[in-house]
Amino acid sequence: MNNNNENGSAFVVSADWLQQRLADPSVKILDAAWYLPAQNRDPKSEYEAAHIPGAIFFDQDAIADQSSGLPHTLPSPQAFAQAVGAMGINENDTIVVYDGPGIFTAPRVWWMFRIMGAKDVFVLDGGMDGWKAEGRPTTREIPNPTPRVFNATFNAAAVTSFERMKDVVGNRLAQIADARGAGRFTGEEPEPRAGMRSGHMPGAKSLPSGVFSEGGKLKSLDSLRQTFSDAGVDLTQPVVTTCGSGITAAIITLALQSLGHTDNTLYDGSWSEWGGRPDTPVVTGRE
Repeated sequence: MNNNNENGSAFVVSADWLQQRLADPSVKILDAAWYLPAQNRDPKSEYEAAHIPGAIFFDQDAIADQSSGLPHTLPSPQAFAQAVGAMGINENDTIVVYDGPGIFTAPRVWWMFRIMGAKDVFVLDGGMDGWKAEGRPTTREIPNPTPRVFNATFNAAAVTSFERMKDVVGNRLAQIADARGAGRFTGEEPEPRAGMRSGHMPGAKSLPSGVFSEGGKLKSLDSLRQTFSDAGVDLTQPVVTTCGSGITAAIITLALQSLGHTDNTLYDGSWSEWGGRPDTPVVTGRE
């Protein structure tokens, strides 16, 4: 598929590509915007004020396992299938996910759909901010989709559990790529969630989520490759991605898979789980 983007990723589509397909009923569009409190943006009200025609709001806090005690943990395959089926989506659709700034929270939903069995899932380069800045069409009209059956085929191997993460850290079974900001990684800045230790897992590499994009668009494949190299990540070896709560870790996953790296998993509990426990090893500093 020629997705007409500038960076060469098979998983990112350009605004031109999407605008040409707004009338295509097999293309499903999801607004997956989510923000940290410090960003002072309300994704639901922004969606209601203006969204891409046909887009449905995907609430990352609601479509989650509410019983885990952690923020937006993966829902069960059954719960996921029920939620997205109600949006009129099945596993054979072409699904395009966007967020506000671009390459921020959309990759998490891209990852969720892929590990639940959907094949044609893409992230919109530039996000809604870029779409509006270019004067592309928006609407306030909320779609009323006909429910369909989404047949979930869950790839459990793509998700790293807490027990597995302890093993990865203790026995250096894979490289760990941490998408949190550098200050949180080193321990120089406090965590935004109360009662959580600062620092990182022993052996982890710092890859702040913002280094993979520019102006809301994914960087070129060559730039992505260089970013991993500079951080000391060997793309011939397995990688576990992690972040604060499992959302921006998927940006690293998107970058890895754009480069053809398939031996990667995402630690869903991320630092909310690891840093929130008293019994996990945490180190500070740059290494």
